Amino acid sequence: MKMAFALAIALGIVTVVAVVLVWAVLGAAGVWDAINQTVATVLNDNADAFDISEYVGFGRIIGLTIVIAAIDVILITALATVGAFLYNLAAQLLGGLEVTLAEDD
Repeated sequence: MKMAFALAIALGIVTVVAVVLVWAVLGAAGVWDAINQTVATVLNDNADAFDISEYVGFGRIIGLTIVIAAIDVILITALATVGAFLYNLAAQLLGGLEVTLAEDD
């Protein structure tokens, strides 16, 4: 359980960092401005009424990513613990695999 929790925390941190990097790359590439211009072209009358950052702003995306990462940490820890318990139960019932290592003289 401890190892699964530590790995899940690491995965959560990697997820948040990856989302920040993707967001930065999309911003540097001008994707958000292109979306705003495309929507302004479609909505001729209300060109200034739409801004993509109001709907998918940096704060919202990072907040959602942190919530998803926290849920993943809980789920991964729980599933890994249940999986280890089931493996140990099956190994006790069925005998498992026995590996014998010998030293060369």
